[in-house]
Amino acid sequence: MPSSPSSSAQAARVAVAARLRELMLDAGLPGQELAARCGWHPAKTSRILNAKAAPTDGDIRAWCTACGAEDQAADLIATARAVESMYMEWRRIQRNGMRRTQEKTYDLYERTAMMRVYVSNVMPGFFQTPAYATALMRSIRRFKGYPDDVADAVAARVARSRFLYEGGHRFAVVMEETVLKYRIGDAETMAGQLRHLLTVMPLPSVSIGIIPSSVPRTVWPLEAFYLFDDVHARVETLTAAIDVTQPREIADYAQAFAGLSKMAVHGDDARALVSAAITALG
Repeated sequence: MPSSPSSSAQAARVAVAARLRELMLDAGLPGQELAARCGWHPAKTSRILNAKAAPTDGDIRAWCTACGAEDQAADLIATARAVESMYMEWRRIQRNGMRRTQEKTYDLYERTAMMRVYVSNVMPGFFQTPAYATALMRSIRRFKGYPDDVADAVAARVARSRFLYEGGHRFAVVMEETVLKYRIGDAETMAGQLRHLLTVMPLPSVSIGIIPSSVPRTVWPLEAFYLFDDVHARVETLTAAIDVTQPREIADYAQAFAGLSKMAVHGDDARALVSAAITALG
């Protein structure tokens, strides 16, 4: 992983170092005294504070103990562990095509009991029809210049829908009304996708809320994110997928999802928005 300041991973390393510095300052400890309490050379403290060395779990526990902040250790350890794996650049992980990226999510879906999803741009993958997924992935492949394995990638993505029908999995989805209106593929493809959305809405495993475009905002539109139980969040951007496992950040996403859900309409009102979007296609 590159260590340039623009790297999200490096930014996370700096954030860990900043939190450790705050603990040291709050405890009123100079660097040399902290090093003595931890039993290491002062140079190690300097390297950690300057994000030039990644602290181990043991280092973080010792640091927190030295500062009288043992209650901060678990969250800091989770943050530090996530640094190297949190930022996955699409160009790197999909350089050989998109199929494997789709398949790699199966295990995560399999062990997730409750998934909370917010989307502001396209349908969640597990709701996508083959035609919609094909149109979307073709546009991604053209833009990114990936090898053409669209047919296999679509099959792998659509296969995720099986979790909607298996026991032990629940899906709470909140989407912006614009997702119903952004035309992915031609009108027939989009109409088919919206009709499919109507068919999955009554499933006992599914809850769908739609935020009308006219509703006053209490939470601004965000990047799409997926919450897997209360242990993992994935945020999707143009260039990368960012995996979040830090408890405090997961709590932020859970809070955002709750706020977005309150703005959404459900049931008959949500179905009416989908039906209106189908009618608007002509």
